Amino acid sequence: MSVQSPSPTFFFDTINAYQRTEALRAAIELDLFSQLSNGPKSSAELAVTCKSSERGVRILADYLTIIGLLHKVDRAYRLTPDTAMFLDRNSPAYLGGTLGFLLTPQLKECFHELTNAVRQGGTAVSDEGTVSDDNQIWVEFANVMGPLMHLPSMKLVELIGGDPQRPLRVLDVAAGHGLFGITVAKHFPNATVTALDWPNVLNVAAENAAKAGVLNRFQRLSGNAFDVEWGGPFDVVLLTNILHHFDVDRCEHLVRRAFASLAPQGRAITLEFIPNEDRISPASTATFALTMLATTARGDAYTFAEYDHMFQKAGFVRSEFHSIIPTPQQAIVSYKS
Repeated sequence: MSVQSPSPTFFFDTINAYQRTEALRAAIELDLFSQLSNGPKSSAELAVTCKSSERGVRILADYLTIIGLLHKVDRAYRLTPDTAMFLDRNSPAYLGGTLGFLLTPQLKECFHELTNAVRQGGTAVSDEGTVSDDNQIWVEFANVMGPLMHLPSMKLVELIGGDPQRPLRVLDVAAGHGLFGITVAKHFPNATVTALDWPNVLNVAAENAAKAGVLNRFQRLSGNAFDVEWGGPFDVVLLTNILHHFDVDRCEHLVRRAFASLAPQGRAITLEFIPNEDRISPASTATFALTMLATTARGDAYTFAEYDHMFQKAGFVRSEFHSIIPTPQQAIVSYKS
């Protein structure tokens, strides 16, 4: 049996990974992927439509092919199924706009200070990182991250289930772009949604609700989720992408608030990055813990067992785990009774 010799290739691939990021950014800024929406093109043809040099486009397109973002056949480039879905500006699932949030200097600075974050067990750029009060980064998040949440929001609607005509009172905690509550309102015509977030963020969510035609059933609740009165009773409380920002004690505080605001037959639906018990799989989920280390004071990617314990302590009788395939996220439905 042959034994593979040690190789430095993986080291260099990893240390140079920033080049992948910048190549993708350049392609999006040049709108290169959209130029291929009508079929394959050569580098010379792309150079014209991208208003760039042929040499530059050829080298960039070859690199994108090497890393799997394009196909190349007979010197012509074409989209992959993934790039056609997510990087063609004409697609309803276009994700190019997320660069404004994902590559914001504030987030990148957190990772530049990762060594110090490891030493102290949390973000090294400020006391609270991205979860500081009324942080403007979440306005940018609300503006650009909605398309990424289209599929998860549809999956959460399926988890609510039941008669779509029944009245439904929904609280969307840390609503951000508002897409989760808005999607519920679109599928349940008698649902009313209360969105809780900072005022400037809620302005974005309200704009999205107006575009979706549900603004008349969309209410704003401004403030800090730890301090403002949630009201209720609600039939559903949505805890989408909020708990990972905090330590267990603060998570339990929010979960207790959810329990208290629910009607007797109510449910909390949580969307999170929930790794397996080994904390290293699935990879696309488990790596999110590093993002929390770099950008928050005490956030983490918690396992289902940890979340189950939090909800049990708050009084929920049971919690169910659901994969949200093909996304890297998972959902938990927790029942008050």
